[in-house]
Amino acid sequence: METIALLLTSLLFGGMTVYSFGFAAFVFSALPPELSGNVIRQAFPHFYIFVIATSGVAATLLCFLDTIAAVVMGTIMVATIPTRQVLMPAINLASDHGAKKKFKFLHSLSVLITVSQIIGSGYILVTFIQE
Repeated sequence: METIALLLTSLLFGGMTVYSFGFAAFVFSALPPELSGNVIRQAFPHFYIFVIATSGVAATLLCFLDTIAAVVMGTIMVATIPTRQVLMPAINLASDHGAKKKFKFLHSLSVLITVSQIIGSGYILVTFIQE
Protein backbone atom coordinates (compact mmCIF):
# COMPACT_ATOMS: atom_id res chain seq x y z
CA MET A 1 0.00 0.00 0.00
CA GLU A 2 2.83 2.41 0.84
CA THR A 3 4.53 1.70 -2.48
CA ILE A 4 1.37 2.41 -4.46
CA ALA A 5 0.71 5.62 -2.49
CA LEU A 6 4.25 6.82 -3.16
CA LEU A 7 4.09 5.88 -6.83
CA LEU A 8 0.83 7.82 -7.19
CA THR A 9 2.32 10.79 -5.37
CA SER A 10 5.37 10.64 -7.64
CA LEU A 11 3.13 10.40 -10.68
CA LEU A 12 1.20 13.44 -9.48
CA PHE A 13 4.34 15.44 -8.75
CA GLY A 14 5.96 14.63 -12.08
CA GLY A 15 2.77 14.81 -14.09
CA MET A 16 1.81 18.21 -12.72
CA THR A 17 5.30 19.59 -13.27
CA VAL A 18 5.65 18.34 -16.84
CA TYR A 19 2.08 19.13 -17.85
CA SER A 20 1.97 22.62 -16.35
CA PHE A 21 5.39 23.87 -17.29
CA GLY A 22 6.60 21.61 -20.10
CA PHE A 23 3.49 20.79 -22.11
CA ALA A 24 1.90 24.25 -21.89
CA ALA A 25 5.15 26.01 -22.81
CA PHE A 26 5.67 23.58 -25.69
CA VAL A 27 2.17 24.12 -27.07
CA PHE A 28 2.56 27.90 -27.05
CA SER A 29 5.97 27.71 -28.71
CA ALA A 30 5.11 25.02 -31.29
CA LEU A 31 1.68 26.16 -32.46
CA PRO A 32 0.43 29.46 -33.83
CA PRO A 33 -1.50 31.60 -31.32
CA GLU A 34 -4.88 30.90 -32.91
CA LEU A 35 -4.36 27.15 -32.31
CA SER A 36 -2.35 27.06 -29.09
CA GLY A 37 -5.03 28.66 -26.93
CA ASN A 38 -7.62 26.18 -28.17
CA VAL A 39 -5.32 23.21 -27.52
CA ILE A 40 -4.64 24.41 -23.97
CA ARG A 41 -8.38 24.90 -23.35
CA GLN A 42 -9.03 21.33 -24.46
CA ALA A 43 -6.10 19.86 -22.54
CA PHE A 44 -6.40 21.44 -19.11
CA PRO A 45 -9.78 19.95 -18.13
CA HIS A 46 -8.15 16.52 -18.58
CA PHE A 47 -5.15 17.66 -16.55
CA TYR A 48 -7.43 18.65 -13.68
CA ILE A 49 -9.27 15.29 -13.80
CA PHE A 50 -5.86 13.58 -13.62
CA VAL A 51 -4.96 15.67 -10.54
CA ILE A 52 -8.32 15.03 -8.85
CA ALA A 53 -8.25 11.28 -9.46
CA THR A 54 -4.57 10.70 -8.66
CA SER A 55 -4.57 12.81 -5.51
CA GLY A 56 -7.87 11.27 -4.38
CA VAL A 57 -6.62 7.70 -4.64
CA ALA A 58 -3.28 8.65 -3.07
CA ALA A 59 -5.06 10.45 -0.20
CA THR A 60 -7.16 7.36 0.45
CA LEU A 61 -4.11 5.11 0.61
CA LEU A 62 -2.14 7.61 2.69
CA CYS A 63 -4.93 7.63 5.31
CA PHE A 64 -3.58 4.28 6.46
CA LEU A 65 0.05 5.46 6.53
CA ASP A 66 0.38 9.13 7.44
CA THR A 67 -2.38 11.53 8.46
CA ILE A 68 -0.53 14.70 7.45
CA ALA A 69 0.32 13.31 4.01
CA ALA A 70 -3.30 12.21 3.56
CA VAL A 71 -4.55 15.70 4.49
CA VAL A 72 -2.08 17.35 2.10
CA MET A 73 -3.11 15.05 -0.74
CA GLY A 74 -6.80 15.45 0.11
CA THR A 75 -6.36 19.22 0.06
CA ILE A 76 -4.80 18.98 -3.39
CA MET A 77 -7.80 16.99 -4.57
CA VAL A 78 -10.40 19.31 -3.04
CA ALA A 79 -8.66 22.50 -4.22
CA THR A 80 -8.55 21.21 -7.78
CA ILE A 81 -12.32 20.92 -8.08
CA PRO A 82 -13.11 24.68 -7.91
CA THR A 83 -9.96 25.36 -9.90
CA ARG A 84 -11.34 23.23 -12.73
CA GLN A 85 -15.00 24.14 -12.39
CA VAL A 86 -14.83 27.85 -11.52
CA LEU A 87 -11.37 29.32 -12.03
CA MET A 88 -10.60 27.77 -15.42
CA PRO A 89 -13.88 28.96 -17.01
CA ALA A 90 -13.32 32.44 -15.52
CA ILE A 91 -9.83 32.53 -17.05
CA ASN A 92 -11.26 31.53 -20.43
CA LEU A 93 -14.01 34.15 -20.17
CA ALA A 94 -11.55 36.89 -19.28
CA SER A 95 -9.42 35.88 -22.25
CA ASP A 96 -12.43 35.83 -24.58
CA HIS A 97 -13.45 39.34 -23.51
CA GLY A 98 -9.94 40.76 -23.71
CA ALA A 99 -9.91 41.55 -19.99
CA LYS A 100 -6.13 41.44 -19.72
CA LYS A 101 -5.83 42.52 -16.07
CA LYS A 102 -8.48 40.06 -14.94
CA PHE A 103 -6.95 37.29 -17.07
CA LYS A 104 -3.49 37.96 -15.64
CA PHE A 105 -4.79 37.92 -12.06
CA LEU A 106 -6.83 34.73 -12.52
CA HIS A 107 -4.09 32.96 -14.45
CA SER A 108 -1.55 33.92 -11.77
CA LEU A 109 -3.92 32.49 -9.15
CA SER A 110 -4.16 29.20 -11.06
CA VAL A 111 -0.36 29.05 -11.35
CA LEU A 112 -0.03 29.73 -7.61
CA ILE A 113 -2.48 26.93 -6.84
CA THR A 114 -0.67 24.49 -9.12
CA VAL A 115 2.78 25.39 -7.76
CA SER A 116 1.43 24.96 -4.21
CA GLN A 117 0.10 21.54 -5.16
CA ILE A 118 3.43 20.54 -6.68
CA ILE A 119 5.18 21.67 -3.50
CA GLY A 120 2.67 19.71 -1.40
CA SER A 121 3.21 16.50 -3.31
CA GLY A 122 6.97 17.07 -3.22
CA TYR A 123 6.75 17.53 0.55
CA ILE A 124 5.09 14.12 0.87
CA LEU A 125 7.79 12.47 -1.23
CA VAL A 126 10.62 14.07 0.76
CA THR A 127 8.95 13.13 4.05
CA PHE A 128 8.71 9.47 3.07
CA ILE A 129 12.24 9.40 1.70
CA GLN A 130 13.60 10.72 5.00
CA GLU A 131 11.82 8.06 7.07
